[in-house]
Amino acid sequence: MNKDFEQEYSVFQAALKIEDPWYVTGYELDQEEEKLHIYLDYKRNAQFICPHCGSSHTSIYDRLPEERTWRHMNFWQYETHLHAEMPRVKCGLCSKIRTVVVDWSRPRSSFTWFFEAEVMQLMKEMPVAAVSRKVKEHDTRLWRVFHYYVDRHMDEIDLTNVKRIAIDETSSKRGHNYVTLFVDVDTKRVIFATEGKDASVIKTFKELLESKGAQAESIKECCCDMSPAFIKGIEETFPNAEITFDKFHVMKMVNEAVDQVRRQEQREEPLLKKTRYLWLKNEKNLNDTQKDNLLKLKDGHLKTAKAYRLKTTLQIMWTASPAFAGWYFDEWYQWAIRSRLEPMVHLAKSLKKHEGGILRYFVSKITNGLLEGINSLVQASKRKARGYRSVSNFIAMIYATANKFDLEVQPHG
Repeated sequence: MNKDFEQEYSVFQAALKIEDPWYVTGYELDQEEEKLHIYLDYKRNAQFICPHCGSSHTSIYDRLPEERTWRHMNFWQYETHLHAEMPRVKCGLCSKIRTVVVDWSRPRSSFTWFFEAEVMQLMKEMPVAAVSRKVKEHDTRLWRVFHYYVDRHMDEIDLTNVKRIAIDETSSKRGHNYVTLFVDVDTKRVIFATEGKDASVIKTFKELLESKGAQAESIKECCCDMSPAFIKGIEETFPNAEITFDKFHVMKMVNEAVDQVRRQEQREEPLLKKTRYLWLKNEKNLNDTQKDNLLKLKDGHLKTAKAYRLKTTLQIMWTASPAFAGWYFDEWYQWAIRSRLEPMVHLAKSLKKHEGGILRYFVSKITNGLLEGINSLVQASKRKARGYRSVSNFIAMIYATANKFDLEVQPHG
């Protein structure tokens, strides 16, 4: 080979970190397409590691008939591709015949480690569709890369010590498309997410636990809303688990009942016009004008004011001592069913049916507050990306966002 060529190729070899027995044999610059093609080969006496057993006692068996190509990060403005004919080796130890694994890419990937590192760094900062436009690769191919690294992180999570879980659903699309999240209360990580929100998702979670060496009997506490599907699934699947009904969900139900009273009453009571958020927000979150308006209304004769007083009284219960909470709830229940406010009566009866799970909070102290925070992050990410093409993509983004994965590309060595 001409010495000038050798020096020129050695620049590419050093930049690409191509190591013996591989070397650069040539390149082709397509200025019209703005693409740089770099060609690699290996020494004929090369000794490769067996991809099956790791032995170095191999011999080259043959070559694959089709040339392999890998997208690399750009050299200057040129989209760069590596090309090589891949050898297969026969192992003297395990006798297997396998295609060698190259140092510049992970198996079955059509991208180099460097390109994947660049893509994953971009995905931390911008939606996948935007990354796709920037690097000029179809987003489906980039999602495969993203899934690989997220799945690798999820596979490393140890579930054998999980004892307390919180369960909630989040919307994957507009309408009624839901993904159910399972969070380890103690580590504050999303340990599982799956499409749907019926009882079957609980069984699917159990299957995951068992596949990771954990047992259903080890789950002692579950926090969820009052979904009959969740309750049934937990009771059938986790026999040792106590159910805590999320206090934020309980108060959401109370707010809905208060709002129903307001909507019914405002047809005849002009004072209630444009007051919806006065009754639904916590008083500390109101501005000064709203606080003044609430002060004028909340202690009056209005039915909505009475419903509001029921709400604030129940809110105080969450600060009660465990010994006092049961008595407090019974007193509140008696007041609510005598209130003659149909939405509040209906609410009280519903809460009474779930009294055990509501009062379990005073033992477990578990809420879905963490999940609400995770859901806010996930929905913000979804809006930024203008949605995700598939539920599996949405779930992968949940794992990466909620668990704050450091998705650094680290070549296996």
